[in-house]
Amino acid sequence: MADVTEVTHRRVLAVALPIVLSNASVPILGTVDTGVVGQMGEAAPIGAVGIGAIILTGIYWIFGFLRMGTTGFASQAIGRGDGAETSAILMRGLGLAAVAGAGLILLQVPLFWLAFQVSPASARVEELARDYMAIRIFSAPAIIAVYALTGWLIAAERTRAVFAIQIVMNGLNILLDLLFVLQLGWGVEGVAIATFIAEWSGAALGLWFCRDAFRHPAWRDRARLLDPAKLRRFAQVNTDIMIRSMLLQAIFISFLLLGGRFGDVTLAANQVLLQFLYITAYGMDGFAFAVEAIVGSALGQGRRDLFRRGALLCAFWSGVIGVTMAVAFSLFGGHLIDLMSTDPEVREAARRFLPYMVAAPILGWAAWILDGIFIGAIRTKDMRNMMLLSFAVYALALLALLPVGNHGLWLAFLISFVVRGLTLGSRYPALEASVG
Repeated sequence: MADVTEVTHRRVLAVALPIVLSNASVPILGTVDTGVVGQMGEAAPIGAVGIGAIILTGIYWIFGFLRMGTTGFASQAIGRGDGAETSAILMRGLGLAAVAGAGLILLQVPLFWLAFQVSPASARVEELARDYMAIRIFSAPAIIAVYALTGWLIAAERTRAVFAIQIVMNGLNILLDLLFVLQLGWGVEGVAIATFIAEWSGAALGLWFCRDAFRHPAWRDRARLLDPAKLRRFAQVNTDIMIRSMLLQAIFISFLLLGGRFGDVTLAANQVLLQFLYITAYGMDGFAFAVEAIVGSALGQGRRDLFRRGALLCAFWSGVIGVTMAVAFSLFGGHLIDLMSTDPEVREAARRFLPYMVAAPILGWAAWILDGIFIGAIRTKDMRNMMLLSFAVYALALLALLPVGNHGLWLAFLISFVVRGLTLGSRYPALEASVG
């Protein structure tokens, strides 16, 4: 456990860098899944694994609030030195994961039907995708539990454990893909079984890393776990985060869908450039997660000086990443575009809109780091309200700027980043003043 009585560059980097490395490993798995089924010599299995994974990821993403909420609550309990509540917070998260996972298993038929109404596919692809999802859905309790487990570990600043969970899950998944599909010939079902085993293994490893929580008798204290006031607060915070996250996702989805109005080439160019943004997120999220743990602990201690220093140091390192990304995209963006597309028209269009992507890490810096600060402080009402305001401004910007074409769409997208940063920034002084 890190020394929570001081905030140093070393402490910030020790928390953030394992998360950056963990995030960087995520795209590898999707590439291997696609490559393995691609060896079957048919198009349908590739499409089935792709669409099945997207549908399940979308469903599980709804419960992503559990990671953030757990980090906020647990970091403050750790800062207060409240071991009983720290253990109880993990148990509440795991309880929600068990209930939510069981609910998804029971509701799989209508959920899958609805998903294919929204995203129809050919009969063959849909058949294979259903086979894939029918297996993977049984790891729903595990993958949702991993959200709670990683949130608790981040709060404890044990991000090396988070990195280990990600590496074991992805590494095992890849090895089993190769065995089940290439050696045993199990096809799409083999990919699903590999992921099922990897996700349960990740949850088991996460429980082992969190074993300290089970050494405190509070983990089985039913009265504490089911305390009505704490459960209401838990539900309120996670509902706020879910609303905020759904609005943020709506901005990204609308950006992609509206890009299709300007033709296939423009749509493809926007998709290529969005990959740059995801790369940026892999780096900047590490420091957003770090600030969640550090400011939450400081708030739990009632130490305004640690709160401010944690916010400033994490903001500094996040800004370093943002500027570095902007410079890298400016210098090497054209080469990255060429790696991601061979179509001359898509390459030309992506280069035309590249300056917006160069600006994105810098314009989005404040929103990224302030999200982390407000999560750690559990000021989720402010996050929800400022996101509602930012979404409204984004919608108005779309109405005003879409007639300009894709340039207008990019401007509206970047405006949403700026407004999120400005609105949360306007609430920061009151937040800091409340500490201590």
